[in-house]
Amino acid sequence: MAMTIMETEAREAPDCIAEQLQSNAAVMAQLGERLRNKPPRFVMIVGRGSSDHAGVFTKYLIEIETGTPTFAAAPSVSSVYGRTLKLEDSLVIVISQSGRSPDILAQAKMAKEAGAYTVAFVNDESAPIKDIVDLMVPLKAGPEKAVAATKSYLATLSAVLQLVANWKQDEEILKAVDELPQALRDVVSAETQLRPEDLAAVKNLVVLGRGPGYGITRELALKLKEVCNIHAESFSSAEFLHGPVTLVEQQLTVINVPIEDESYQAHSEQIADIIRRGGTLINLHVPSKGIHPRVAPLPLLQRFYIDVAHVAVSRGINPDEPAGLKKVTRTV
Repeated sequence: MAMTIMETEAREAPDCIAEQLQSNAAVMAQLGERLRNKPPRFVMIVGRGSSDHAGVFTKYLIEIETGTPTFAAAPSVSSVYGRTLKLEDSLVIVISQSGRSPDILAQAKMAKEAGAYTVAFVNDESAPIKDIVDLMVPLKAGPEKAVAATKSYLATLSAVLQLVANWKQDEEILKAVDELPQALRDVVSAETQLRPEDLAAVKNLVVLGRGPGYGITRELALKLKEVCNIHAESFSSAEFLHGPVTLVEQQLTVINVPIEDESYQAHSEQIADIIRRGGTLINLHVPSKGIHPRVAPLPLLQRFYIDVAHVAVSRGINPDEPAGLKKVTRTV
């Protein structure tokens, strides 16, 4: 069977990230020093779609490692409602594959004019956002032809990891980031985790995680919607117990995304409760042993991207061109 473009691009991620980490090492060191010398009062993240989902991972990582309050922007506040926020002494991180969507550009312009230090993580280095922000950090993911983002999303997470490791000057995380490309290469050749037969009759499911693990569940759910036509929703496993857990009694399928960090015990207890209620569980895991827990979500996601492309094909869907979607979505 011919390999889909989506899978081909996902398999390119380890080499793209290796180049990115090396290319951006100096600028990330300088950015880390700037943030230590002048700590931001808070961090606002601007993004849509997969980029917004990367922001969830970013929020957890920055808050856990630096203690800096971090939240997602509502881009339409400036692009549609024409309002200016009070962003003095803040850091605004813009995440965009194309760097061209009008609402993202408007939010970045507003943020800079409102006194924020603005940094953009962008794959297209010719994008107009480079002329707006204070600093553009290229993702170095290369051309991405499949509509569903894979390597560019992983490259965003690796850029966030490199930023936070340099900001905190955490030697363990810095070492884990340096070792990340090889960890991803190992996963590319690892065994399948998400099998077509597991989802053959599934129309609805939820994806559960905690902390940075929850940070990638929204991306997993989006891909299941985009390329498999499965209604998938993402929850923190703790939040899921506040009402939605009643759905489990209808034999709901649950994809479990465990990360062995400080949240692991609580998450495992919540998953055990779902099993007791009769939920059908699909367990994903981090194939690489001994990997740092802050980096661990990336290898799990790397394997998922390859597997979900196969699931899509098994359902008679071309994951490279999901119906009704375009690669660059321009919103206001």
